[in-house]
Amino acid sequence: MRRAATAGGAGIALALVCALAAPVPGLAAERHGEHDPARAVLPEGDGWGSAEGGVTGGSAADRDHVYTVSTREELARALADDPGEPRIIKVTGTIDANTAPDGTPLTCDDYATDGYSLDAYLAAYDPGVWGDAEPSGPLEEARVASAARQAERVLLQVGSHTTLIGVGDDARLLGARLDVRGVENVIVRNLTFEDTFDCFPQWDPTDGDTGNWNSEYDSLVLYGAERVWVDHSTFTDGRRPDADQPEYFGRLFQQHDGQLDIVRGTDLVTVSWNEFTEHDKTILLGNSDGASADDRGRLRTTFHHNLFHNVNERAPRVRYGQVDVYNNHFRQDAGARYGYSWGIGIEAALVAEYNAFTLPRGPEGTTPDRVLHRWTPGTSVTEDGNWVNARPVDLLGAYNAANPDAPLGDDVGWTPELRPRVDHPLLVPVLIRAHAGAGQPLWR
Repeated sequence: MRRAATAGGAGIALALVCALAAPVPGLAAERHGEHDPARAVLPEGDGWGSAEGGVTGGSAADRDHVYTVSTREELARALADDPGEPRIIKVTGTIDANTAPDGTPLTCDDYATDGYSLDAYLAAYDPGVWGDAEPSGPLEEARVASAARQAERVLLQVGSHTTLIGVGDDARLLGARLDVRGVENVIVRNLTFEDTFDCFPQWDPTDGDTGNWNSEYDSLVLYGAERVWVDHSTFTDGRRPDADQPEYFGRLFQQHDGQLDIVRGTDLVTVSWNEFTEHDKTILLGNSDGASADDRGRLRTTFHHNLFHNVNERAPRVRYGQVDVYNNHFRQDAGARYGYSWGIGIEAALVAEYNAFTLPRGPEGTTPDRVLHRWTPGTSVTEDGNWVNARPVDLLGAYNAANPDAPLGDDVGWTPELRPRVDHPLLVPVLIRAHAGAGQPLWR
């Protein structure tokens, strides 16, 4: 169903009262134990994930394949047990991926090997000493070997027909990367992904005009996956915000990559009722202009009722895919870094409608023309019904007026149909504040 989100002032007020007063579908039943959220499936018609068979995850798991885990080792065993069998994995409390098999916490120093240290790396590859060639030699090899040791602990593979769900309001994966690679039918719900950090970023003097630090480990990676539902989860840098990191060689020492990557032919994904907070490079769809063989005709993804709070860019950044972004709240605080929200790349077919933006005002505020960013050779975006600071704004018009030498067209050639509800943009921040993110009642 697709419904226009327009109403007069009285209608908006009435809708707000109804939205706040009415029970959320299914919530009452869940509170009375009539519905097990661990066996929930993506409802019909709910975004691209519901197409072509839908997402059922591990809902058909038998009793032998329902696991409750509270440590990194328990989680790894549950993910690896009986490949291909439907499974439900319930996460309780905090699971720190940077721990030894006996549960002892591991630091970056524990992973360092072959003589690696950050001080030595900085001394060796200082552009004033090394120049502008890519790092090579013993210290770069030591960095690679050290990074491989960390990867053994933090990378966790998720198999087909899996539901991974947090129990209660404090289930957290700390420093972990979930890799959903070459599999299908996966549900991830009610988890906080915090501080997925790389101990060993690489300096690349060829990245940009002045070089950059590049890191590994997105919190959740969908790589060649099909039919995935990511719901009611929180993604945050938490204890290690980018804003607190030092600069080396004049660039931020970036220990975080993305929060969610959807790449390499991944298809049919719904991302709903999540929080993405305090991050730089947030969500990437399609990781290369040269990946058309994998990505063209795929990467079909829906984002709805998500909060993007103080994220600098990529919310999302799109190549190739038909991507539906509606009823999300994009909120920036004064002083927070902000590049753009929607990145339009090669053959991107992004439809962005009925979203709400809360942007800083004043002389040093954020103007609406910055919401969109065109990456060559991006061409068009379908944009309509979006509101900024409680007023309707033509975001595409604002962008084109500010960027006459790099304009975007207004029609990507397709119309979303898989939308179970479309709320007025004035209601969106209220609904998201009440229901989005980990720790909220799972009402579907």
